[in-house]
Amino acid sequence: MIFDQPNQVQRPINTYPKWKYVLIVLIIAVAAIYAMPNIFGENPAVQMTGLRDTEISQTQLTEIEEEWQQQQLTPIAVEQSTNQKVIARFSSTDSQLMAHGIANNYLNPDVRNTDYVVVQSLAPATPDWLRSLGGKPMKLGLDLRGGIYFLMQVDMDKAVEKQKEQISNDFKRTLLDHDEGRIRGRIEVIDNGLLLQVKPSDIERAYSALFQGYSDRVLLERITRNDIDLIRATFTDAKLKEIQDMAVDQNRLILSERVNSLGVAEPQIQRQGADRIVVQLPGIQNSAEAKQTLGATATLEFRLVNHDAMAGYVPGDQIPAGSTEFIDNFGRPIIVFDEVKVTGDHLIDARAAQDQQTQQPIVSVNLDSVGGAKMLETTVKNVGKRLAMVLVESVPNFEDVNGKRTLVGSTTKERLISAPNINSEFGDRFQIQGSFTPAQTKDLALNLRSGALVAPTFFIEERTVGPTLGAENIEKGMQSVMIGFALVLIFMLVYYKLFGMVANIALTLNLVLITAIMSILGATLTLPGIAGIVLTVGMAVDANVLIFERIREELREGSAPAQAIDKGYAQALSTIADANITTMIAAIILYAIGTGPVKGFAITLFVGILTSMFTAIFVSRGIVNLIYGGKTVKKLSI
Repeated sequence: MIFDQPNQVQRPINTYPKWKYVLIVLIIAVAAIYAMPNIFGENPAVQMTGLRDTEISQTQLTEIEEEWQQQQLTPIAVEQSTNQKVIARFSSTDSQLMAHGIANNYLNPDVRNTDYVVVQSLAPATPDWLRSLGGKPMKLGLDLRGGIYFLMQVDMDKAVEKQKEQISNDFKRTLLDHDEGRIRGRIEVIDNGLLLQVKPSDIERAYSALFQGYSDRVLLERITRNDIDLIRATFTDAKLKEIQDMAVDQNRLILSERVNSLGVAEPQIQRQGADRIVVQLPGIQNSAEAKQTLGATATLEFRLVNHDAMAGYVPGDQIPAGSTEFIDNFGRPIIVFDEVKVTGDHLIDARAAQDQQTQQPIVSVNLDSVGGAKMLETTVKNVGKRLAMVLVESVPNFEDVNGKRTLVGSTTKERLISAPNINSEFGDRFQIQGSFTPAQTKDLALNLRSGALVAPTFFIEERTVGPTLGAENIEKGMQSVMIGFALVLIFMLVYYKLFGMVANIALTLNLVLITAIMSILGATLTLPGIAGIVLTVGMAVDANVLIFERIREELREGSAPAQAIDKGYAQALSTIADANITTMIAAIILYAIGTGPVKGFAITLFVGILTSMFTAIFVSRGIVNLIYGGKTVKKLSI
């Protein structure tokens, strides 16, 4: 039985409800606002940043501006975002260059002890009202802006060795503190783990204690070698991969912190492959300061002084096993145990300060709870003895292999920082004292505060991209986009007439949407990214061509113009969706496994697919509906 529904109103063919038009207009308006910052360009600028918590005072800034005025250099604007960062904008690169030299000479008169970083950069010329809305231009990659490119490699052998040392020390502590009595033994380092030998009567207890505490970190086995029962602890393949991944990822995070201390705008630090890290510093041309900070692989180790070996020691005497000879700042030999009580891994903060009583420069140190507990345990048992603070640095060794500079390992250098007496027990907060200058305490605090690298990381490639090359790349890239875009517009207009004009409007809005989304997301535009935009324009045209050809086919088969429009958009939708979804999957895969330029291409391709589907299906259909919807149409201009 069929019931009539007299109150149901049939919507005319090829019409949109008003809310869809409102939504489309709202999206386009928001996109226009957030794409707008890209048309204002950038100003040549001088960026001044204080290192190691050093502030730029108003007096310093005033005196720098006075020196600029004497050289007839008038900045467009001077912005002090924080007490440690100032950006001065200029009208030309010549003014920028001169102003940079004046500011750098004023802030860093002694090139050996620099407290400030002064760099030439480009500052967005976005109006204040637009910035207040969160508007910002797209970031430009190194190939467009110019700057410094570093390729760094993590020494994986050192990362594994460090894990072996840590587990060896943990084993010793667990066995010595066993509830049923101390278990003593000997630990031998093997290729992929450790061998532990204890008394036959203790082997069962030792294995049980270690299995309970470390079975998640190593594979523990009881073996027999030369009729001696041993416990073997080896790293599984999964654990080795975890160690390597942790080393790269942790070092990448630490390098990010060190780059931030330079005050570089929009740096890019990314993992590349299994053991490499790419660092890109756009806008920076002088690599000395960046290399000095990024290449710091120093970490602090706290060890006890071997007082027994020091008694009656004369330089040239044999050093006891398990100890190392150092020379202090006064040229005196000091024998220090090799066993590390606490490492810089537990460091939370380190700041240059001044002793309130002696007024001498010191470094104030704060450890985490684990490091504080280890330090307290060490100092409680050794009050009156000396605690040596050793700075461990790694120096890379390279060889030419098949004409390519290849890292073949590293050499570890140790330097005694200080060896003060332990006057009383302390834990997570203490001071490092020594014959320091203020500059030395600042440098030491910076390296410690930036974090100890899990494994040494070395420079294996360095490239500098000049700003002239970057400007040329931008010009050529934009020319390729504009020429390709203009040719597409002309073709569509000639071949599809009024519908071609609709497609051209949709294509133009597509570029606006891509620019807006890239700006909002803070994505970086590179030369391959520009190629992705050009490809997206072609794909957006392809969607319109599919729709228009389907409409023509319906007209040839005798459909009425209004029905042809409706069927053309409806029936082409599945084809457009299939083609774009498969391309979108490819873009996701490229982004997931690609690096550098490949990621830049994948980002613009993915964003372009989303915007092209929106403009080709919804925007162009909306415009067509405005022209032909709800009307008696006899002929289409297609």
